Amino acid sequence: MTGSWGALGRLSPQRRRFWVAVVGLALVVVLVPVTRAVVARVRPAEPVAQDEPGPVLLVPGYGGSTASLESLELVLTRDGHDVTIVTPDDGTGDLREQAEGLAASIDDVLERSGADSVDLVGYSAGGVVVRWYVSELGGDDVVRRVVTLGSPHHGTDLAALAAGVAGGACPVACRQLAPDSDLLLTLDRGDETPDGPAYTAIWTEDDQTVVPADSGSLEGALSYAVQDVCPDLTVSHSDLPRAGVVLVMVQAALGVGPPRVPGARVCG
Repeated sequence: MTGSWGALGRLSPQRRRFWVAVVGLALVVVLVPVTRAVVARVRPAEPVAQDEPGPVLLVPGYGGSTASLESLELVLTRDGHDVTIVTPDDGTGDLREQAEGLAASIDDVLERSGADSVDLVGYSAGGVVVRWYVSELGGDDVVRRVVTLGSPHHGTDLAALAAGVAGGACPVACRQLAPDSDLLLTLDRGDETPDGPAYTAIWTEDDQTVVPADSGSLEGALSYAVQDVCPDLTVSHSDLPRAGVVLVMVQAALGVGPPRVPGARVCG
């Protein structure tokens, strides 16, 4: 660097001004996108109107099967919601890429509907995809409500076991759902529920897929187990998106008023 500046000093004043201008322009080209990215990451989200429900997108869990979400789709459609089930290109692939696919689906839904915001319901790993979209892809400006069902927000020991035993047979998404994965450390570092949406995290004490089960809780969200409302009710991980009591809980989370925990009357 010293030699470069020495060579610059030997140029005529006119040539020196020319090369200083060229270097300055190059720095602007390099630094402006970086600055924009930093500002976009730290800027506060615009408030999302909580009293204006928009379309609902349902995000499936690990593997990408949408069959378990059909009951929820039916109930919410009967409630008058515009419901879309998101189908990932690869349900076992990188959860960050799945979040990019979710972003594209949301853009399509917003354009079709003319709505200003959406509500997102993520089942299992789908809840992690939803969180990545909100916190890392700018979704905090367009998402009104986030509801997660049995999502391994802090990882599941089964994924860690599979990664250790199965090795290459544990796909990318499997490894990303292990506790202390880079993806989860990023999501859980600092604020787990960034400003923008209102969050609800519902999980079940009977979960044998998300281990420990309370990994389904989310700091800063309205977070509760099914058994906090219905102590005697058994709900497995696979039952979460279709059990009648959970469907009512999702309805309560997607209303016009603040998300709420329904009373014990739903247990019947």
